[in-house]
Amino acid sequence: MDVTLDTIRDIKLYQSRTGYRFSVDALLLYDFVNLQKVNGIADLGSGSGIVGILLAKKYPDAKITLFEIQKSLVLLAEKNIVLNSLEDRVKVIKADIREIKNADSSPVIPHSFDLIVSNPPFRILKSGRISREEEKAIARHEIKLKLPELVNAASYLLKAKGRFCIVYHPHRLSELMDILKKKDLEPKRLRFVHSHGESEAKMVLLEAVKGGRIGIKIDKPLYIYKADGSYTEEMEKIYNPVI
Repeated sequence: MDVTLDTIRDIKLYQSRTGYRFSVDALLLYDFVNLQKVNGIADLGSGSGIVGILLAKKYPDAKITLFEIQKSLVLLAEKNIVLNSLEDRVKVIKADIREIKNADSSPVIPHSFDLIVSNPPFRILKSGRISREEEKAIARHEIKLKLPELVNAASYLLKAKGRFCIVYHPHRLSELMDILKKKDLEPKRLRFVHSHGESEAKMVLLEAVKGGRIGIKIDKPLYIYKADGSYTEEMEKIYNPVI
């Protein structure tokens, strides 16, 4: 596999040179998680492992399980776990999230995680051009995983009062919230992400609580770029915490 070795925050990461590579979405999802303490974390559709590995650094006592269907990305995630010396706390499972509730094949115990994160494909199959590169296509379009299937798996794996954090497209926010509620995942916190101060939201970060009460908090907007095209101070700190 033709890969690059990249550094982000306090981790190193192997990524495919031509296949799926992480974007700012992953960093925003990681930064959105604000729990004081967490024991068990699952990343549904983990790619090469960036979000789970960053969370392992953020929560040094937590155990993290990465779920990924694509073998090429599973292999990269395994290499990245070793590269960051996290073999004792992070593991990756090749699994079809749609089948996670199948008692005969499920690799995990239901209702066993405090926190689940996901940066899922948000484009329906008939929207936008589908990449010829399989890794990219599966990561961006609902080829292998649709939103109801993802939410169903998250609800199945979460403990009571557990948190589900997701980065998604604002265009499908009402659909997302409706599906979450049907699976007893109550939306509790939202944050809209804008390219700059004059643009409409390009992403939304959402936190839901399993069995939570009705009531939602809207965080202040997050802006990626200043007027001159450089990163905002907040984005600089997300990329480089030393600043």
